[in-house]
Amino acid sequence: MTVIAKVSAILDAFSADDRGLGFAELQRRTGLAKATLHRLTGEMVEARLLDRAGDGRFHLSGYLFALGMRASVERSLLEVATPFLEDLYERTHETVHLGLREGAEVVYVAKIGGHRQARAPSRLGGRMPLHATAIGKALLAFAPDPVRAEVLAAPLTRLAPRTVTSPLILRRQLDEAAETRVTFEAEESAVGIVCVGAPVLDSDDLAVAAVSVAGPATRFRPQQHAASVKAAAAGIAATLARRGSVPLQGSAAEEFRLAELFGSPRGSESGMVGT
Repeated sequence: MTVIAKVSAILDAFSADDRGLGFAELQRRTGLAKATLHRLTGEMVEARLLDRAGDGRFHLSGYLFALGMRASVERSLLEVATPFLEDLYERTHETVHLGLREGAEVVYVAKIGGHRQARAPSRLGGRMPLHATAIGKALLAFAPDPVRAEVLAAPLTRLAPRTVTSPLILRRQLDEAAETRVTFEAEESAVGIVCVGAPVLDSDDLAVAAVSVAGPATRFRPQQHAASVKAAAAGIAATLARRGSVPLQGSAAEEFRLAELFGSPRGSESGMVGT
């Protein structure tokens, strides 16, 4: 294993829920020899990739976060999406997400929720299987064919009693999503959580991101907010296209007209999705 691979293994050992890792736990997760891990963590602290607290536990550093925010695609996406996400929160007062696909998982890059937000399993920077969430299904329905085929061919992990683990049922849901451009989750990632999602599409009708709103099954009705979620996703796609980040053509342009029906978000240059 190269030095870069070992450093990557150390960084990947941290999950979104960790509040710091001790040396022993870091060694268990990475499988690196003690001497190697001791040397690399020391060098990573000096390089500001890791922070070491007074109790000896390691944390991903603020400098690493700043480096991540320099990633051009993600930064541009967040800048464009934020007004739409904030507006969507004002419309629903439920938890709003923005996610990207990485392999067979959705990575949450933005999350907005108020004081009464549901206890959803999503975490900023965290990951969930694509098949178990509305936002993941939106990404999967508009993923390249090999990605979709790979997910459908692999075992579908059960996260909750209602998680879809049948490839046939999931394929049917994805086919429907490809037609409607909206996806739903009914207590599939966690008991008591329901969700509606929609893809942010490029000119080839491939998802570059996805948006979702989640809430407790006792009060949130996803179907009632499907149009707003689709409009927000279409507005993000249209603004990215205007900036030259994502070309907008074909059916994605048709979704842009849907977004125009919902006004203009505060502080956005897109002219769509207002309060």
